Amino acid sequence: MKQLFIAFALLFSTATFAQSDKYMSAMKANIQQMKDAKTSEENIAVIQKFERIAEAEKTQWLPYYYAAMLKATMAIISQEDNKDALADEATTTLDKADALSKNNSEILCIRSLIATAKMLVNPQARYMEFGMLINKYINEAKKADANNPRPYYLEASNIFNTPKQFGGGCEKSKPIAEKALQLYNSFKPENEIAPNWGKENIEQILKACN
Repeated sequence: MKQLFIAFALLFSTATFAQSDKYMSAMKANIQQMKDAKTSEENIAVIQKFERIAEAEKTQWLPYYYAAMLKATMAIISQEDNKDALADEATTTLDKADALSKNNSEILCIRSLIATAKMLVNPQARYMEFGMLINKYINEAKKADANNPRPYYLEASNIFNTPKQFGGGCEKSKPIAEKALQLYNSFKPENEIAPNWGKENIEQILKACN
């Protein structure tokens, strides 16, 4: 009986390892495709792949996270009338990640991106509501993980892209960007598929401000 139990335990651990290995391979491949994607069609295909991975790996928050991040990014850069719809889709997807990983600094960063997309639909009319949400999520992300550089990157980027007459520009964004770069230089992602974006953007901000 003991030998039978050991055999089942070994079989289960082998199956779990194989599943984990398959998950990692699928995620690494899709993250690379995300980096290479240049069109809306390519981004949508990557989103769909992340969502299929999420459906297969029901305990993993990262596939939902990356799908939501892509939707939020598409909403921000979209020149069409679909910003609100894409941002709402991003929220729905991110809520699934949040259900699997509460008080997650990386997820809170994407909340801030979604709020940015919502504000950009009509900046003058929506700044008071969504401007506060953008900063709220950034501050919560800092509290959730003081060593995460991405909240500082988002804060520096937002200030850098705000006109000087409204409190933005290099003078105010540079110290925050320097803090972000310091954190990026010491940041070590948990594994090959963990969030690890933003450093190049911070370097560009600092280059523009020097």
